[in-house]
Amino acid sequence: MRGEGLWQLGQSITRRLAQVDKKVVGRRYFASEAELKKTVLYDFHVANGGKMVPFAGWGMPIQYKDSIMESTVNCRQNGSIFDVSHMCGFSLKGKDCIPFLEKLVIADVAALAPGTGTLTVFTNEKGGAIDDSVITKVQNDHMYIVVNAGCRDKDLAHIEEHMKAFKAKGGDVSWHIHDERSLLALQIIDLNSAIIVICDFSIQLKHVWNKVKVYTVRLCDYSLML
Repeated sequence: MRGEGLWQLGQSITRRLAQVDKKVVGRRYFASEAELKKTVLYDFHVANGGKMVPFAGWGMPIQYKDSIMESTVNCRQNGSIFDVSHMCGFSLKGKDCIPFLEKLVIADVAALAPGTGTLTVFTNEKGGAIDDSVITKVQNDHMYIVVNAGCRDKDLAHIEEHMKAFKAKGGDVSWHIHDERSLLALQIIDLNSAIIVICDFSIQLKHVWNKVKVYTVRLCDYSLML
């Protein structure tokens, strides 16, 4: 399909999604509004006109006051921050956390430099895909992994099962699921955009930051506080 055809298809899908009845969406994800979990930025989304919909048991924004196309263009030209706190982040620690993780994913984890990461896939015993994931090497004895919200339960069960067998053989690895943290994803085109986007977002959320632990994020030659 040529570019023009893809564009028309995308516009058609966008219009159809906008017309979906909220009741249908609610049934699709098997959660009532009262049952939905909320990220720490939920009130911020609502206050800024976010259209909230059920997603994997969470109330998440699918669109704001501007159009989807306007949001996309702004993201590509300037940069955007995405609230992905519904996703599951966890740490693996121990001197054997890297060989353990390499038994579960298709990635050369050992070759990653500290502070870098990669997209990978968790596989089953037959080599089939269980879920995609982003893994980051914090240090040689500390890995940070993010898995999809909709696959959280099966991913964690799979990892726990293999961890028990690995530790039974003397492997040194432990984990912690970071339900106490929020998670933001930054999409930018250059460093200057990153600084502008983060500073603007920080000003808007100054009432939230005093409730959130601050972490230093290494970005190129700058350390930015998030």
